[in-house]
Amino acid sequence: MKRAGRQIAACAGILILFCLVCRLTFFRSYTAYIPLYPRAEERLLQGGVTESVAEGEGVAHPGEIRLGDGYVRLPIHPDSRGHTVIEIRDRNGDLVISHGLRVGPLRTVYDEQTGGFTGDAAVLIAVTLFWWLVFGIMLWNYFQNRGPDYYAYSTIYFAGFSLLALVSGIVMTVVTAEHLISPAEYSMRSAYSAINSAGMHFMMITLPAVVVFAAAMGISNIVLLRHVTPRVQNVLGLVISVLLLAGEALGVWFFMRDFSGSEWEGRVQSMIENVYATAFVYFECMLAGSVICGIRAARYQPAPDKDAIIILGCWFRKDGTLPPLLRGRVDRALAFWRNQKEKTGKEAFLIPSGGQGRDEPMPEAEAMRRYLTEQQIPERLIRPETRSENTFQNMAYSREIIDELCPEGKVAYATTNYHVFRSGVWAGLAGLRAEGIGGKTRWWFWPNAFMRECAGLLQKRWKQELLGLALLMLFFGALTLVLG
Repeated sequence: MKRAGRQIAACAGILILFCLVCRLTFFRSYTAYIPLYPRAEERLLQGGVTESVAEGEGVAHPGEIRLGDGYVRLPIHPDSRGHTVIEIRDRNGDLVISHGLRVGPLRTVYDEQTGGFTGDAAVLIAVTLFWWLVFGIMLWNYFQNRGPDYYAYSTIYFAGFSLLALVSGIVMTVVTAEHLISPAEYSMRSAYSAINSAGMHFMMITLPAVVVFAAAMGISNIVLLRHVTPRVQNVLGLVISVLLLAGEALGVWFFMRDFSGSEWEGRVQSMIENVYATAFVYFECMLAGSVICGIRAARYQPAPDKDAIIILGCWFRKDGTLPPLLRGRVDRALAFWRNQKEKTGKEAFLIPSGGQGRDEPMPEAEAMRRYLTEQQIPERLIRPETRSENTFQNMAYSREIIDELCPEGKVAYATTNYHVFRSGVWAGLAGLRAEGIGGKTRWWFWPNAFMRECAGLLQKRWKQELLGLALLMLFFGALTLVLG
């Protein structure tokens, strides 16, 4: 994550330098495109147009005026820092346009009415390039995280926020193209509005995908409730579906409604909308990243070169037999073990991992060991780990066994498909470099269980996530108040 941050910061620095060079080299004056009402345009087309500096003499002077289709093109040449007002009159000397400007550092002209400034086109191009570069950096780093390195929080960020960067790059490409092609009709005020509303644009663009995802999640959860006892953990998918649909509905309401009020009231209203969109998009990206990583991890097939295979335990029957969920994990490990032996001749150690719960007659590892011996696995290759009470301990205690058997060995772990990615994260936190293989489960069980895994991942870092979200909300809220 730090590497990606440095890459993004380097890109930002290069693009800022690009804007500065363009400003000093190519953009030394500013051209204002001032919209005209039909009657005003008719008066000016009759001829005899004149301009004068009504305020701020010596700050800037106008160039040659040109009339376009519904606007006046007025070049402005800066002279010194300060504020100035340029007036345009018709042939009778009557005032038609009064245009306020400000000249700041580096003799940069700021247009108080359209929001434009000297070199604004270069800035829009730089912002567009920035989002495309961020998308490329995120995507590149996502695919760079391979093997044991894939199971990390950074992979979720790369997968989820690359989507935000992609949509932002598309939006900024459209904004920049419209401003470059038609600066009179698409002023910088319009560009600021599009930039401020990036979160809302992301919500609207991803709306169809969110609706389909929420509907599928809700359906699978309803089917799940027909097979299991209704409990809080078994309705998480349904709750998330409702929250996603309600969140998108509120976003559509914000996006579609009309607003009337003062300019300051409008900015406050826009700030509320953009802060809400920022919060929703943040969790939308985290959810999308988790889903992408979880699906890829569940489908991943490690190379057949492992020295040890950990089998993560879970509940089993009181008679010691394995239920479908746990048997699926053990069978997945066995299938990998046999495939590796057939291809390479290498026999990996099998480490069934799991302690004894209050309602269990023996440790989970012992129940799995018995099943493994029934499947003709030699006792010398089975090393049970019987102390663990959760996934993190599964990994930490299994690592101690692996350090004795093969300290530099390559490790895989077997669990249920929805549990693969989260287990890999815990393995990394326990200092164990391992790759996951996932056993199948029924389609109606997978989505809700995977949502629990996503919640578990976020719960581990809730302070960091809330801090990051608060900073983003503060930034975009302040940006809206400043730019309008």
